[in-house]
Amino acid sequence: MTDNDNLVPAPQSSVLDSAVKSLGSDEMGQAAVANPRAVGAFSDKSSTGSNDSDQPNEPEEGKFVGNTVKDEQTGIPLTSFSDIGKATAADVREALHQVIDPELGIDVIDLGLVYGIEIDEKGRAIITMTLTTPACPLTDLLEDECASTLAGLVEEFRIDWTWQPHWTTDMIRPEGREQLEAIGFNFDNMPKY
Repeated sequence: MTDNDNLVPAPQSSVLDSAVKSLGSDEMGQAAVANPRAVGAFSDKSSTGSNDSDQPNEPEEGKFVGNTVKDEQTGIPLTSFSDIGKATAADVREALHQVIDPELGIDVIDLGLVYGIEIDEKGRAIITMTLTTPACPLTDLLEDECASTLAGLVEEFRIDWTWQPHWTTDMIRPEGREQLEAIGFNFDNMPKY
């Protein structure tokens, strides 16, 4: 038996160590490990090009840029800045299933009222949302429900109310349609706009 048999083995190199070494900083390495799909969101001099109108502002060299993916279930664009321990846009989307439209009794995600969710670099949620009609008096109530639901998940949030595109019943997700049909809505007899 040698003297080294009772010692704890030396630490092995981790994925984080490799990412930090490859990307050149702790911040970028941690972001890449937390969200591997965002690896292409790091800028360098060779990859910066013209800024198209549908792309976010060009980042400073070496800064992490939010990663936008379209949610497969809802079609909602989800943009997140990924840091370990911070909520993602997908987390916010899941939480918004608890925000119920008081007139219809269906959550705002299944009704198709949420058009986009973004988590900025400071962990704040920006929700782009509409209502069934611009004259709907429920904006304050829905904002209060969002505040209750998102408390503890994100530090701050903001709802950007929008009326474009105009909400129609075609935007209701299949889950929302099933719930509405269960309480008596007949989509076949509704007017088409």
